[in-house]
Amino acid sequence: MRSSASSAAHPTRRKMHLLPLVAATFFMVSGGPYAIEDILGGAGFARAILLLLLLPIVWSLPTALMIGELASAIPADGGFYIWVRRALGPFWGYQEGWLSLSASVFDMAIYPAFAVEYLGKFDPALTKDWRGWAWSLAIVALCCLWNLWGAPAVGHGSVWLSALLLAPFAVFVVLGFWHGFAAHPAMQWSGPASSGALSTAMLVAMWNYMGWDNASTVAQEVHNPQRAYPRAMIGSTALVAATYILPLAAMAAAGLAVSNFETGDWITAAQQIGGPILGWAVATGGVITGVGMFNALVMSYSRLPMAMAEDRMLPRFVASRNRRGVPWVSVILCGLAWGLALKLPFEKLITIDLVLYGSSLLLEFVALVVLRLKEPELARPFKAGNLACACLLGVGPTALIAYALYASRTDEVKLGNEPVSALLFSLMVALLGPLLYRFATPRSARREVPAAATAE
Repeated sequence: MRSSASSAAHPTRRKMHLLPLVAATFFMVSGGPYAIEDILGGAGFARAILLLLLLPIVWSLPTALMIGELASAIPADGGFYIWVRRALGPFWGYQEGWLSLSASVFDMAIYPAFAVEYLGKFDPALTKDWRGWAWSLAIVALCCLWNLWGAPAVGHGSVWLSALLLAPFAVFVVLGFWHGFAAHPAMQWSGPASSGALSTAMLVAMWNYMGWDNASTVAQEVHNPQRAYPRAMIGSTALVAATYILPLAAMAAAGLAVSNFETGDWITAAQQIGGPILGWAVATGGVITGVGMFNALVMSYSRLPMAMAEDRMLPRFVASRNRRGVPWVSVILCGLAWGLALKLPFEKLITIDLVLYGSSLLLEFVALVVLRLKEPELARPFKAGNLACACLLGVGPTALIAYALYASRTDEVKLGNEPVSALLFSLMVALLGPLLYRFATPRSARREVPAAATAE
């Protein structure tokens, strides 16, 4: 009843269509080739391209198929939280929301800092000392205000932002292959082969393919979600893989060196292939990526507190919407939390993300199978194969998450000046969820919600 009531209250509300949904998903997951530099530096051209080809098959495609089925069957605001609660009950639904929101505190601080880092490429004085933090805070405020205009505004903005940031890379790819065709340089396919370098490349590649389920939380704000979500998931998977692989292949064709290639070096590569103008265009794209990713993820994450408040797991005022249907209280509260987190001295965030996000993702795969058994008659406009296929979809992502946790077992985060195991810290954050559910959630919210109440 939650979803149908909110739709009935605003029958003429504008909604996102397929292309804006693809663009928003693109920013929630990727935001372009930026941040894959460490994959290339750790694996070399051949291994990096192979990793970026295989991971969509083992990691992204199963997730996209799972989301396509559940989002088309249960197109409710709150997305994956609603699916897990409906399949596994209020306790696990709460854990799903907690894991995702706590992960966002550590994850969302990355994107304003990323935009500021590329802004500093134009003039280091722009971001020196307190100015960098001020720019980051301004990006948080800008994106929260942007989100108050509604999901369609974020979706259409994502279309234009993605076009602007990908245009320099389209030129980069064309010039790179043309240089390879005309000059016939020696291609340096090999790179560092140490197990540590390859492991780092794998973790970074997984991190760069995370976040497909974030698009599900705005399902009621999407036009014809039963049709749009399966198409958007498959389309954005192909787009993300192409934007990662083609620039690397163009670099290899142009004969650029792979050694010491690290974060920020796309600018140098662009200058070598296309001159200073292309280099500055790529730097501008880095700023756009940080803003676009933060903006799209504000839209996604802010729907979780709203949905939980509608289930009485948070105070009811958190579910308040403006006339465009935006949960404005949730947007502001999330923005304040992310703004306060901007200066937290956390390092090794990939490990924290993989523990918290990976745990929530596995709950979604479990929900997919449980709903097949629990509600076999549920209308599924898109179905990810038979029951055996649904069970197998989670095998690849589970194996990769287990590998990532093993590979990062020695990572540490700094709390103040004290190093703490990143895995232990992540587990401590995750275990706060059951305690909060027990002591901060009213008993009335712990009752099972009838299936009809979470249906469209």
